[in-house]
Amino acid sequence: MSLLSFVKEAGEKLAHLFTPGNANASDDLKKHVADVGLGNPNIKAEVEGDKITLSGEAATQEEKEKIILAAGNIVGVASVDDQITVSGPAVVASRFVVVKKGDTLSAISLQVYGDANKYNKIFEANKPLLSDPNKIYPGQTLRIPE
Repeated sequence: MSLLSFVKEAGEKLAHLFTPGNANASDDLKKHVADVGLGNPNIKAEVEGDKITLSGEAATQEEKEKIILAAGNIVGVASVDDQITVSGPAVVASRFVVVKKGDTLSAISLQVYGDANKYNKIFEANKPLLSDPNKIYPGQTLRIPE
């Protein structure tokens, strides 16, 4: 379990999530996770200021990482406290990279793998959060599989 940092000013806009006294924050976040194409995982979310605490269970390490990214890549979120357990087999966790201005998946691939043509590996690792390899934005956090 860990605390992951995100760029607070970057991401999808879900202003209602941070409405003071929002008793439905957990349901709102679960709906967002489902809306980005991750189904309806067995998670609970608590919003405290600019921090989201996620708990519950994911089927795989990949699902867990994608849920964390879906929560962290929201405007206003500075950190995600990961308390999610994984019920599936243990695997090595992915690395994460924050997209900088001017980055492309090819440039990131060249930096992390030494081969720009492996950009599709990063794209596939971030589906369904990414719908197009050309649509990434500065401040977005991406999964980088080994």
